[in-house]
Amino acid sequence: MIEAELVGLWDGYRESEQSWKELLLDLKSHGLAQGPALAIGYGAWGFWKALRHVYGQPRWQRCWGHKTANVLDKLPKALQPQAQQRLQAIWLAPDRQRAEMAFDLCIATYEAKYPKAAEYLAHAREGLLAFDDCPAEHWGHIRTPTPIALTFATIGARTRPKRSLACDDAGDGVQTLSECRQAVA
Repeated sequence: MIEAELVGLWDGYRESEQSWKELLLDLKSHGLAQGPALAIGYGAWGFWKALRHVYGQPRWQRCWGHKTANVLDKLPKALQPQAQQRLQAIWLAPDRQRAEMAFDLCIATYEAKYPKAAEYLAHAREGLLAFDDCPAEHWGHIRTPTPIALTFATIGARTRPKRSLACDDAGDGVQTLSECRQAVA
């Protein structure tokens, strides 16, 4: 079983490349010389840029939860339950070959009438299927960073119930360490 371990916490500005770079350089200077073999996250484009700058080109796994929500937003509400099942068939597939087949079927199903949804999904293919290259017993832990996001959402829910707690590419949840400290205080 994979255990999550907090290796660094840094006060930064939203999801800026510079803030992530400072955190990663600090980790590197404190002994994390080798970068991750697989990085897991959602949008956070500043993180990915900083990670490449500090550690090179690790494989990356996009968050299935966020990607699913974003694909569904590009489809009519009436089709969303069926589309969600098709997307789940991809990440619940027992092996890479069947995941690829489910991926192709999902894209083929929607590309003619809903090209934006199909393109959005197709564009993220490698990032969404990276978990399949790892041992199957780890898949449940590496498909999504949601447990981390939920921790911060829980902190926010207990301290600021009127604030939006959505963990999305826009970053509506707790943004910085200083905000988190203020929220917990």
